[in-house]
Amino acid sequence: MNNYETVFIATPVLSEAQLEEVFSKFQGVITENGGQIVNAESWGLKKLAYPIQKKSTGYYFLIEFTAEGTIVDTLETQYRRDERVIRFLTFRQDKDAVEYSVKRRAKLAGKPVVEEVKNEEE
Repeated sequence: MNNYETVFIATPVLSEAQLEEVFSKFQGVITENGGQIVNAESWGLKKLAYPIQKKSTGYYFLIEFTAEGTIVDTLETQYRRDERVIRFLTFRQDKDAVEYSVKRRAKLAGKPVVEEVKNEEE
């Protein structure tokens, strides 16, 4: 199992209910295909660096998960098919990125990092 992180930007014209539906849809795609979600965050409405589809803002979402490598193609196909997603990026985390993610989550939660990160490379 590999560790992955995906970030996608949803169009800013969606309602709160539609945003929650988009977020849960992609979490469902991951879990239905054998992945386990480690962390999921909604970063909210942010200004884009440049206009995309004549929009200057977008809702950012982050999902960290563990899964087999074949899930990435399935997930990205779903991103491309959904008109509500204007950009996405998925990448495999190496051991340093996983360690950083654990520290970042602990810092956001206000807890000290006490457990050691175990890397499951095969």
